[in-house]
Amino acid sequence: MPPKSTSSAAAKSGKLNVKKQPQKIPKQPLPLPDRLKRLFTSLCAQVEGGHFANAVKTCDKILVLDPDDQDALQTKLYLLLQTEQYAAALALVDDAGEHAFEGMYALYRLHRETEVESTLAELKEANNEDDRGVIHLEAQLNYRQGAYQSAYDLYNDLLDTTEPDTEEHSDIVTNIEATQKHLDFINSGYSRALSALPAAITTGLETSPPPAPAQSTSLYVAAQAAEQQKKVEAPAEKKVRVKRVPKGVVPGVTPAADPERWMKKNERSTFHTGHKRKKGGGGGGATQGSVESAGGAVSSGGGGGAGAGKGKGKKKK
Repeated sequence: MPPKSTSSAAAKSGKLNVKKQPQKIPKQPLPLPDRLKRLFTSLCAQVEGGHFANAVKTCDKILVLDPDDQDALQTKLYLLLQTEQYAAALALVDDAGEHAFEGMYALYRLHRETEVESTLAELKEANNEDDRGVIHLEAQLNYRQGAYQSAYDLYNDLLDTTEPDTEEHSDIVTNIEATQKHLDFINSGYSRALSALPAAITTGLETSPPPAPAQSTSLYVAAQAAEQQKKVEAPAEKKVRVKRVPKGVVPGVTPAADPERWMKKNERSTFHTGHKRKKGGGGGGATQGSVESAGGAVSSGGGGGAGAGKGKGKKKK
C-alpha cells in the first residue's frame, strides 16, 4: 500500500488547523432621518453656490424619500422659477395644489394673462389684497395690457410703503418712470405729434391715441428696442489712438505721407521726372578750354596741343 499523505492523515487526526475566513457583514443602509439630513446639507451648499441644476436633482432625491416634504417642494419651485422653467414650475404647483402665487407668476411669464386675471380674482376673494407680491404682479399685468394709469397708481401705493435704499424701492421707481413716459405720450405727446403734421394728413384722425392692444408689447417699447438694435448693428467708428500719432501730426488735417517713401529712389514713379539727358552736338567735352586766335581759327587747349605735337614729329624710317 502506498503511504498516506501527511495532509490527509493530519486532516483525519484533526491536527491540521484551517483558518476560517471572516464572513462579510452586509452594510446596513442609513436610517431615513440621516439620509434626509445629508441631502439637505448638500442642498444648502448647492443653493448657496449657485448650482441650481444640481440643487433641483437633490430636491428630487428628497421628494422620492419623503414626497410630502414642504421644504423640498418649496425649494424646488423656487429653483425652477429662478432657472426660467415656468412650465415645470406650473406642473409642480398643479400637482401640489398649493403655492397659488408661484403658479400665477408662472402663468404671467408664459403670457397666459386670462388665467392670471382669474387667479388674481381668487386671491383677492381670499382676503389677500394686502399681499405685496400680488400687488406687484397686478401692476405688471396692467402695464403689459396697456392700462398704464392703473399700473401707475398701484406702483405709487407700493412706493409709499417701501423702505428707501432697497432693491424693491429701486425697482418700483424704475417701473414708475417707464409708466409715466407712456402716460405723457398718451396725454400730450400724441397731440403734439399730430399738430406737427399737415392738415391734409391729420384730417379724419382721432385727437386721442388709440388704446393699447391687450396682451401685446406697446409701440413705445417696440420703438425703443428697434432703436437699440440699430445702435448695436451700426459699425462703431474707429478711433485713432493718441499714442500712435506722431508728434506734430493732426489726424484729418495733416497731409498724408508719401506712400512710396519706403521704396528705392529708382523704383519710384517720380524718379525720371526732371532728369532728362541733354542732347549734345557730339564730341562731348572737345570744346572745353577752346580759345579763339586772332586769325579766327579756333585752337583747342587740350586736344589741339596733342595733335600739334604729333604733327611736328618726324617719321622714322
